[in-house]
Formats: sequence, C-alpha cells, structure tokens
Amino acid sequence: MIVCSCLGITDKDIHAAVDWMRASDAFTLITPGKVYRALGKSADCGSCLPLFLSTMRQNANLQVPMQLRGLRRVQTQDLEDEGRRESYRIP
Repeated sequence: MIVCSCLGITDKDIHAAVDWMRASDAFTLITPGKVYRALGKSADCGSCLPLFLSTMRQNANLQVPMQLRGLRRVQTQDLEDEGRRESYRIP
C-alpha cells in the first residue's frame, strides 16, 4: 500500500526501514524523521504523516527498548524546577 504518494513510500518500505534500524541498533529510538532518512528521503507536504505513523506503530520492532524506558523521568525526578530558568520557576 502506498503511504506517501509524493515520495512513493509504501508500507513495506516503512516496515523494512524500522526492522533494519532495530537490527542495526537495539537501543535506538525510531522516529518518523529517522525512517525518512533511512529511506533516503525527507518529508514533503506532511499529509501522509497520520498514515505514516499508523504504519510505523503496526511494526513490533518500533517499541522503545526496555532499558530506555523512564530515563527522562529519573533524570528530572529530584529537581524542583526541572531545569527552568529563574524567570520561569514556579513560586
């Protein structure tokens, strides 16, 4: 099925890119931008993005690796201001 008619990207292309990225690096976070780059393309009009994301989510290899889940929460958990500048801190 064609997902992006502007660039000629199919669902098989997306699944192949996701599978290739996961096989090459088990700890990578796979984003739409990375999939476009893996296919040697860049987003054009963006009208395909909802279908593009839906197709990506159907791939079992898209899941965030267990070792990476919750890292941001742990880093900012002990900070009261979460790294905000002085003028943006909550009193």
